Amino acid sequence: MKRFFTVPILLLSLAGPLAAAETKSVLAPGARAEKISSAFEFTEGPAVDRRGNVYFTDQPNDRIMKWSPDGAFTTFLQPSGRANGMYFDRRGNLLACADGKNELWSIAPDQKVTVLVKDYQGKLLNGPNDVWVRPDNGAYFTDPLYKRPYWNRGPNEQGGEHVYYITPDRKTVRRVIDDFKQPNGIIGTPDGRTLYVADIGAGKTYAYHIEKDGGLSGKRLFCEQGSDGMTIDHQGNVYLTGKGVTVYDPQGKKIEHIEIPEPWTANVCFAGPKRKTLFITAGKSIYTVPMAVHGLTK
Repeated sequence: MKRFFTVPILLLSLAGPLAAAETKSVLAPGARAEKISSAFEFTEGPAVDRRGNVYFTDQPNDRIMKWSPDGAFTTFLQPSGRANGMYFDRRGNLLACADGKNELWSIAPDQKVTVLVKDYQGKLLNGPNDVWVRPDNGAYFTDPLYKRPYWNRGPNEQGGEHVYYITPDRKTVRRVIDDFKQPNGIIGTPDGRTLYVADIGAGKTYAYHIEKDGGLSGKRLFCEQGSDGMTIDHQGNVYLTGKGVTVYDPQGKKIEHIEIPEPWTANVCFAGPKRKTLFITAGKSIYTVPMAVHGLTK
């Protein structure tokens, strides 16, 4: 999460010149970005469940909201640990970066909360920000430092801003990236082989080969852009946020930019039963865009 903004309600046509001329657009023909709500303070962390419902956070109001494809908004959990980035694991639990006490939570469908990570080697984390769960249920999360007004804590105890891995049995946590300026967005491929991590502080996104034991190898520059939240489609295209939504193909070539009339887009996921709707959290608002491509089902 970056900052909170107030903006007017707008609709923006996304067809035509926004699509790269030499590449078939990822947008549905005639697609328009539609603002479906502006009833929040700052939206983040969209995560889609098996039925296509999206859970997202309204962090200043300390709540997790649920959006269903029929257009209904309901409150799933409040208080929510000041949840930020989220992702569903393979058992249907919602992993949440609980910013309130710098923890990683697992929230069961019945709303029972289990604290998975509360520190690293006895020292307080900076503030887990975004999380991705790989196919075997191991998970990676970023831990940048964005000072919050509701914190009562000391300095950066970890000595930097890093990325961590928690094993599928949730018993072991390891630091796997320690050379970033400020890690933030994170997403992996559905085969569990490649991890994309944005260094938003450096304005770059990197790709890694995922080792079976959770380690990462083969670091390579994916693109010269950082990102807040991230997602991926069935073609392997990677979606980065910040100023609108920018789409890169699997080789790191920019193929599309989706303008959103807000100062900041915090995060993005594919929604709906067929994952054909791009769901975008942007300041106080939520936007949706019909897509030609689709997201991934669990």
